[in-house]
Amino acid sequence: MPEQQVSPEQLKALQEKIKQMSPEELKEFQKKQCVFCQIVAGKIQSRKIFEDENVLAILDINPANPGHILLLTKEHYSIMPQLPDDEIAHVFMAAKSLSNSMLRGIEVQGTNIIVANGVAAGQRAQHFMAHIIPRKENDGINFVLPQNSMQQAEIEAVGNKLIAALGGTPKEAEKESKGINLDEISKILGAR
Repeated sequence: MPEQQVSPEQLKALQEKIKQMSPEELKEFQKKQCVFCQIVAGKIQSRKIFEDENVLAILDINPANPGHILLLTKEHYSIMPQLPDDEIAHVFMAAKSLSNSMLRGIEVQGTNIIVANGVAAGQRAQHFMAHIIPRKENDGINFVLPQNSMQQAEIEAVGNKLIAALGGTPKEAEKESKGINLDEISKILGAR
């Protein structure tokens, strides 16, 4: 089947229509366009591993390793901050159980549980999911996080912004730290 082309006029009309949608209409529109919502609805075939009232776990068709699971919310959420607290707790309880089943069932030595939250973080699908990737030693997958150095003033500035975004104040956080020296922590972590 040839791919259908959208004219610039059609695209502009669609963009205008989307701007006029209520939040509920927009969410419904996103669900109709989302391949993972179609999988959840059973309209697209998948290899189901686990399902309950909130989540669906399927095998990834392009796995990092055999047994790579995509844990999907049944409700359409684009990114993690949209999930209600009880739903995110449920997702990670399911991820814990699936990780444990991998360790026992397919005899792996570990798992990576990854959420790509936003395009800048590598999220390709606009449906929240957690990847549960079975791992064995020397399996060829390398998740290497850089360990960049930061000056104490930079650490404090970033910390203050994060604390403020959480609704706290830097002074309250200082009381909570109980005199822990961030330079000492950096030295310890650098020794990994």
